[in-house]
Amino acid sequence: MTVMESAPVPAKPRVCAEDHGYPRPTGQDRYTISEVAAHTGLTAHTLRWYERIGLMPHVDRTHTGQRRFTNRDLDWLELVGKLRLTGMPVADMVRYAEMVRAGQETFGEREELLTEHRENVRARIAELQSTLEVIDYKIGIYSDARRRAEGA
Repeated sequence: MTVMESAPVPAKPRVCAEDHGYPRPTGQDRYTISEVAAHTGLTAHTLRWYERIGLMPHVDRTHTGQRRFTNRDLDWLELVGKLRLTGMPVADMVRYAEMVRAGQETFGEREELLTEHRENVRARIAELQSTLEVIDYKIGIYSDARRRAEGA
């Protein structure tokens, strides 16, 4: 099993991970590194680095050595982007990728890693919600003061 192999996922529109407005070409399943960079918002340098550190599995290459990414690669990069967005350390993402490559016997470890990360994300959300309440309170103070000043 490779990093890209996973349980079937319901079909969804093929849109860029970062939603830059560049949908994947219909029926195309081979992308150059520059096309992937446009789709994901990642730089070619970052994509090469992901491959070098083991975060991306083997990427197919043409006879001239040019990388060719697949829709599965783009799906994987979308997941990696979500994990990055939620603050998962790169080392944990690489560990997760290694577990995926290792196969079904790592399901428990993967579940544990993602469950722990989910708890970290929930704690961060709670912290941000608390911070938002303070900001809303301060906005209310200024809004009230402004209305009083305008009414006077």
